[in-house]
Amino acid sequence: MRAKITYFLTAAVLVVYLVLAGSRGLMLIRHGTWTTVTFGVAVLILPVIGIWFLWQNTRFVTRSHLLATELEAEGGLPVDELERDGYGRILRDSADEVFARRKAETEDAPGDWRSWFRLAVAYRDARDTPRARKAMQRAIALHDAEPVRERPVRERPVRD
Repeated sequence: MRAKITYFLTAAVLVVYLVLAGSRGLMLIRHGTWTTVTFGVAVLILPVIGIWFLWQNTRFVTRSHLLATELEAEGGLPVDELERDGYGRILRDSADEVFARRKAETEDAPGDWRSWFRLAVAYRDARDTPRARKAMQRAIALHDAEPVRERPVRERPVRD
């Protein structure tokens, strides 16, 4: 819950910043000289990039959460079996051991989004955020490519 609050708070601060930057860009454009118009257009590019970044990040987080929810319903979420020090930090050797198992599991089933999800968690526990993100993106792509399981069609009673 704390992570969600932090994410939404950070996103709100970013949106406020982008609105302020956009308004400054518009003010520069309204000034009317070729220099201020050029700078105004350049300043307006920043909110466009920021909104794109925020959209992509929010989409990633939402889709990752959906995968976690589905995996939890199946009972396949990775169990926290990591050893920790006195301060609650994950011990490196423990994270490496779990990572080796998750990597072997993923190599055995490279087309399974569940194993990629668990590998992403192991990467994160090993403090390798870029690879964790790439593994999660792979899990999302595999999940989205998976055919939708169709429910059996119930026949409706015929009415006269």
